[in-house]
Amino acid sequence: MFFKKQNIELKTVREIEKMRVASKALGRILQKLYDVIKPGVTTKDIDVFSEEYIRSLKMVPAFLGVESANGPFPSSTCVSINDEVVHGIPNASRVLKSGDIVSVDVGVVHEGYYADAARTYAVGSVSSIANKLISITETSLNKGIVEALSGKRLGNVSYAIQKTVEDVGFSVVRDFVGHGIGRCLHEAPQIPNFGKPDTGIKLLVGMVLAIEPMVNVGNCEVCAADDGWTVVTKDGSLSAHFEHTVAITENGYEILTKV
Repeated sequence: MFFKKQNIELKTVREIEKMRVASKALGRILQKLYDVIKPGVTTKDIDVFSEEYIRSLKMVPAFLGVESANGPFPSSTCVSINDEVVHGIPNASRVLKSGDIVSVDVGVVHEGYYADAARTYAVGSVSSIANKLISITETSLNKGIVEALSGKRLGNVSYAIQKTVEDVGFSVVRDFVGHGIGRCLHEAPQIPNFGKPDTGIKLLVGMVLAIEPMVNVGNCEVCAADDGWTVVTKDGSLSAHFEHTVAITENGYEILTKV
């Protein structure tokens, strides 16, 4: 993950409106995927559906071609199954089966401004531990978001996520973090999913944050798969991922990617 902008940029009302348009489209994609994701569907099917929807709105897939040490990312979505944490590359030979959980991370660009969101889906009938993982990960995201208020510290967001997860015996991934977002996909500040309350930078009106807990059933350690992109849990345990793009406004927080 590369942070092209090291200084935190506060967005104007007009800039947030552009991000709002991108974000609402992204929220609709993730909602529509509930009808797409089922046993027998491939991860490539998910990618094709998402990219076609993005382009039908005259928007641009944010992830396609993103540069890293591994070269340009080859797809419009990241699709990660079971013990895959993030950055799974869609593949026509990866077929979903009942009992899998699959995380889909998508980004879009609208008039030069980015939106980013992710959700984890149950495929058919899944185990009770998988259902609990999905529920807790989404809950931890929501707990973090309610701390994203002007005048509070970033550590409050991080701590709320960590406490929610660790209270049920799961762990937050520490090697990957959320981020600011705006004219670049990854901007300052970095947003860890662990921390101490009342520490870190002060949150201000105009900040837009991509808050994204990644949660493992087992321990927090992760490693890279053979493709150089996909990140997996080191102990082989299940992992889930939820993300929203959130604006800090004078009236509180606004979840831009919420449908």
